[in-house]
Amino acid sequence: MNHRHRKTLHSIFAHPINNNLDYTAVVHVLEQLGAEIENKSGNRIGVTLNGHTVAFTHVSHDLPKEEVVQIRKFLETCGIDPEAYPV
Repeated sequence: MNHRHRKTLHSIFAHPINNNLDYTAVVHVLEQLGAEIENKSGNRIGVTLNGHTVAFTHVSHDLPKEEVVQIRKFLETCGIDPEAYPV
């Protein structure tokens, strides 16, 4: 995982919630963590990581806060700790 990916990962877990995250950058971080990404109907993507699966809305701009919170909770459920990836 390169510096840009680690920086995005830390932004997902930042407080207060970051609402300026690029959708594509977040998808690349998920892929670097080993997630399988599949396109689903209704403008959504399915993400499978460490045996957990979730669907996120595919947006063409920055992620809304609610989506960032959902991604953060999903990564916590999968056992991802941003401290394991120092910036």
